[in-house]
Amino acid sequence: MADLIRVLIADDDPLVRVGLSLVLGAGSDLQVVGEAGDGAEAVEAARRLRPDVVLMDIRMPRMDGLAATAELRRDGPEPAIVVLTTFDTDEHLLGALRLGANGFLLKDIAPTEILKSVRKAAAGESILAPAVVPRLIQHAVGRGRSAGGADPLAVLTPREREVAEAVATGASNADISRDLHMSVPTVKAYVSRLLEKLRCANRVQVAILVHEARQR
Repeated sequence: MADLIRVLIADDDPLVRVGLSLVLGAGSDLQVVGEAGDGAEAVEAARRLRPDVVLMDIRMPRMDGLAATAELRRDGPEPAIVVLTTFDTDEHLLGALRLGANGFLLKDIAPTEILKSVRKAAAGESILAPAVVPRLIQHAVGRGRSAGGADPLAVLTPREREVAEAVATGASNADISRDLHMSVPTVKAYVSRLLEKLRCANRVQVAILVHEARQR
């Protein structure tokens, strides 16, 4: 039981919550510990139940997923928050990532991918498909940002910067391990150091900083 990944589902549509519960129930290592119908309920439930992962809808009454993400991130980097979105139409997604969400899932994603994504989030990895990262980050850094200014990555060593660049592509720890010829535990240590040095809550925020640095 100690190895179970505890998941909280936050969505204002009861049918979506039921569907996600059924999907997650197929994972023997996953446990749905609670549900919430709006952001305020999600914040309260997350603080009370301490899940490992929150699946967070954006458009909800009373308090939306953006505000709920910001509120939970004031408590710290846990739990992992994965935004549920239609991506192409939900601009609030970008704000959620800047506020510390660990990634996103499309609402029409295949059930097997939901299981994989929740496991990745619980393991501290970002939920960003490499093919989507460039498009997503270009929007996230904001157009019209003036060039110049301090390099946000200046505090990093050359090797740390290499790892940060790899993180910005959406690469997993295993991918980085292979491409940069280091062990997975070493990659994890580097990522932890990046989060501390750059004052980021998760890998998504590291990716945003890398792309911001490229705009200067």
